[in-house]
Amino acid sequence: MPHHPAGSPAPPGSVARRIALAALLIAAGNIASRIIGVVREAVIAGIFGRGADVAAFTAASAVPTIVYDLLVNGAISAALVPVFSAYAEEDDAAFWRVATTMMNLALIAIAIVVGLLIWHTPAVVTVLAGGFAPDLREQTIVMTRLLLPAVLFMGLSGLITALLYARQRFLLPAFTTSVFNLGIILGAVLLQPLLGALSLVIGVLLGALFQVVLQLPGLRDATGVPLLTLDLGHPGVRRILALYAPVALGIGFSVAGIVLDRNLASRLDPGTIPTMRYATTLIQFPLGLVAAAVSFAVLPTLSRQASSGDEDAFRTTLAMGIKVVVLLILPATAGLAALASPAIALLYQRGAFGPDDTLATARALLFYLPGLPAAALDQMLLFAFYARQRTLTPNLVQGAAIGIYAATALPLLGLAQPGVVALVLANSAQWIGHALILYLLSRRIVYLGGLRIGETVLKCAIAGLGLFGVAWWLNGLLAPAGPVVTVLAAGMAGATLYGILCWLLRIEALDFLVAAIRRRGMLPGK
Repeated sequence: MPHHPAGSPAPPGSVARRIALAALLIAAGNIASRIIGVVREAVIAGIFGRGADVAAFTAASAVPTIVYDLLVNGAISAALVPVFSAYAEEDDAAFWRVATTMMNLALIAIAIVVGLLIWHTPAVVTVLAGGFAPDLREQTIVMTRLLLPAVLFMGLSGLITALLYARQRFLLPAFTTSVFNLGIILGAVLLQPLLGALSLVIGVLLGALFQVVLQLPGLRDATGVPLLTLDLGHPGVRRILALYAPVALGIGFSVAGIVLDRNLASRLDPGTIPTMRYATTLIQFPLGLVAAAVSFAVLPTLSRQASSGDEDAFRTTLAMGIKVVVLLILPATAGLAALASPAIALLYQRGAFGPDDTLATARALLFYLPGLPAAALDQMLLFAFYARQRTLTPNLVQGAAIGIYAATALPLLGLAQPGVVALVLANSAQWIGHALILYLLSRRIVYLGGLRIGETVLKCAIAGLGLFGVAWWLNGLLAPAGPVVTVLAAGMAGATLYGILCWLLRIEALDFLVAAIRRRGMLPGK
């Protein structure tokens, strides 16, 4: 392999290959984590159904997740990776000084917060799930206290991920979420006969530990690095904290939304939280895959175009990214709408999860679906702000979106027996409101008129209606054959029709996507 002197740029072809490989590895890890995540939920549903145990675990596991997101996860892409990367390319000694300082600072903060939360767990559970019956509340308190130490492993894993990304080592971090989900699956399957619902707690602890162990080989060049460094005055440390401040604000708004959502759900039937959990998994699957695929293709280009001041290229690239999102997310929405019941039966209906649970979850899924396209498009609008290095505005919008959630949920809960539908509709309203507000504000930083985005939306909607019609008809026709046959046959027929209609309607995003896939060698050339 040719050697490039320190400070000299690598050849453009080498950079392109490195970026393509990184995107491929991260995409592979994302797909694996989404698939294993669905398997995880199927295992939990089969063993515990929609019972109170799942409600307690879901509420309890929200606490360590909130702490991790607030102290570490939100900083990874917004602050840690950019600053770490700059030092990794210029000064190895400074890199490790900043890295070890941030690791120690974060772990100290996590230890303090975790200790305080364990001490005050009853109060935390009251805020998060104040509507639980006394016995369910006590179960949630026990689970929360046992789960909180997992934050130390989760935080350490996130910090290692940032270090490895900065040193352009993508393989191990790409699969951290997968091994985390595997830990939960192993805990539930192997330990449930002995520990009951606490097997899920042990699974989380195992998964968090697996994340750290998986990535340790990537730190092979850290031998001899002083690990007890705490240089709070270093410019790199101050830069990380400054970059993270707006993100922390947005996460704070998100935490408020989670607390409100869980608290309101805890006041309804115990099956409400599990129902929302299982339905949300099906929403997050296409959302995660579409958002990830488009971000890998578009965000780096947007950032370069924003830095160079090439406004025409910036708006063209952003518009094409939006069109590709529309092209991919509308068929997913239409397919889930047509096949909600058989898809949920296929994934979840076994063991403790019966036909009534399938119907309840399918109903919740249908009310989530109006927000799915908005949530996907929202990601592209966020990329536009982040490419311009404007992180404050999107995070302020998150606060407004939580207000929309509250303004929707509280009146609906005042109606007669709205149940889970009120909270699901409020979530959809929150996603739609967030996307609309962000779109209106994005017009100040980029003009998207004249780029045929509306035309793409209309054509894809027409093709999506065709997909829905065929899948709905086949769903009724093939229902006696079972969910496997129904989902596969109706899904494939609907997807085929959608592709044909998009081709007949000459949707340019389809040509762009096919050309991009062909350039990567995944389709044969002409």
